[in-house]
Amino acid sequence: MIERLLEADRLLALGLTDQAERIYRQAVETDPRNAIAVVGLARVASERGDDRTALEFARKALAIDPENPAAVRLTARLAEIVATREEAAAAAAVAAPAPGAAPAPPPGTAAGRSTGAGPAPRPIHRKRRGLIGRLLGGR
Repeated sequence: MIERLLEADRLLALGLTDQAERIYRQAVETDPRNAIAVVGLARVASERGDDRTALEFARKALAIDPENPAAVRLTARLAEIVATREEAAAAAAVAAPAPGAAPAPPPGTAAGRSTGAGPAPRPIHRKRRGLIGRLLGGR
């Protein structure tokens, strides 16, 4: 069994998530208390970007084996990721206008200005990152 789990780890490292998942699921079907295989399923879900499912698997592995270091680390990391994303989503929901509401006028327009005319607003540019950003001077 350990050889199969090592093979699944190798497949996952190569990005072959479907094959790795198949092996981890077979191991869990054979032994539902195999914390290593359940951690593997958590890693597969995380690799696919499904952090909620990954956290569920990580917590299940931790319940099976509270001293499993991979389960401990993965549970803590995924709990932090999920909490951060939920906070960001809540903040975005608060900042978003209500459905059907008129959008706020941009600053510097007649409707958005409370005092006299000021300088025209500067255009907003996204900062480019990576090689292109360095080549273009970070604009």
